[in-house]
Amino acid sequence: MAEKGSESEWVVMATGRSPTNIAVIKYWGKRDEDLILPINDSISLTLDPLHLSATTTAAVSPGFSRDRMWLNGKEIPLSGERYQKCLREIRKRANEVSDEKKGINIKKEDWESLHVHISSYNNFPTAAGLASSAAGFACLVFTLAKLMNVKEDLGQISSIARQGSGSACRSLFGGFVKWTMGNNADGSDSLAIQLADEAHWTDLVVIIAVVSSKQKETSSTSGMRETVQTSALIKHRAETVVPARMLKMEEAIANRDFASFAKLACSDSNQFHAVCLDTSPPIFYMNDTSHRIINLVEKWNHSEGTPQVAYTFDAGPNAVLISPNRKTAALLMQRLLYQFPPNQETDLTSFVVGDKSILQDAGVRSMKDIENLEPPTEIKDKVPHQRFTGDVSYFICTRVGSGPKVLTDETLALLDPVTGLPK
Repeated sequence: MAEKGSESEWVVMATGRSPTNIAVIKYWGKRDEDLILPINDSISLTLDPLHLSATTTAAVSPGFSRDRMWLNGKEIPLSGERYQKCLREIRKRANEVSDEKKGINIKKEDWESLHVHISSYNNFPTAAGLASSAAGFACLVFTLAKLMNVKEDLGQISSIARQGSGSACRSLFGGFVKWTMGNNADGSDSLAIQLADEAHWTDLVVIIAVVSSKQKETSSTSGMRETVQTSALIKHRAETVVPARMLKMEEAIANRDFASFAKLACSDSNQFHAVCLDTSPPIFYMNDTSHRIINLVEKWNHSEGTPQVAYTFDAGPNAVLISPNRKTAALLMQRLLYQFPPNQETDLTSFVVGDKSILQDAGVRSMKDIENLEPPTEIKDKVPHQRFTGDVSYFICTRVGSGPKVLTDETLALLDPVTGLPK
């Protein structure tokens, strides 16, 4: 058994940070519920972990009597099959870990009997359609793999993360990522592949309109199951539409062709929500504010004759808006603040978060500046123009970002290095 002299019980820890991702060709529907194997390929952008990520600390000690986990400060049961699968698969691949300085040596076979404590924190709303489970499970698997000295490459580790939450496999890489559905019954070839890293297309600016940070009524898991069972459109989407779009989207990303990228992203988002509506009973992830944001973008794109902005919505009402450059992002910010101004008592610094410098680019320094915004030219002559005060909770300005990282600064650990309990 792993030992350190009997004078004290040791704790070994690892801390990691993993980004979330937003799919531009959507994953919706499983061919195997247990292994989380999808019915189609998908493509996503990894978002900057500074603004949207999960941080996880995993610790091991002979003093721990059972596996335990805390999410955003609250203890949650680890008994769920998805957590158990991830733990089982990582333990299977664990290797010897030794710390000579502390006199600790954990043998490969010890991992089966040692227990872990895990603490995870999301810096954005959980279960509101912002892929928090993707960041969470990617971070859980990545951090456990570091703690247990797992040697497999990120592609193989992504296949384990997939068994926690399908889209988590795409959060094991930065930049632009493809989840290939695979053909093998055991899911061994259903994993993530990086198409291009975060340095490939640095001009893109992402603005997320958080319409609601409430937990959604229909979870993605049950929504997908109902769609696969009842939608007449889903088979056509998975077998015919997505394969053609995947090729075009890979090409658009490789060539940094924003017009093609935007058309594909918007079409695929709309078709995903159409498939949800085609489910029985129908699933409504978007709301009136989501639809107004689509209208705002479509009117602007149409008036310019070429796409200015791409929109995409996951399983929730929040809009992810992608601009080709900073200048266009600033013009988008003006339009969003004109149509969806904050309530009077709102503090502007908490209404636009992430990269706040977008406000300066948009010429907005105060609530007065928002009040004085002119209606955009594409709606100027259409009266009356309504402003929907308070309908957007807040905006996050971000960009395409890097994959998971080990955090070596011990002050960032979420567990106490002596007790192995949350700080």
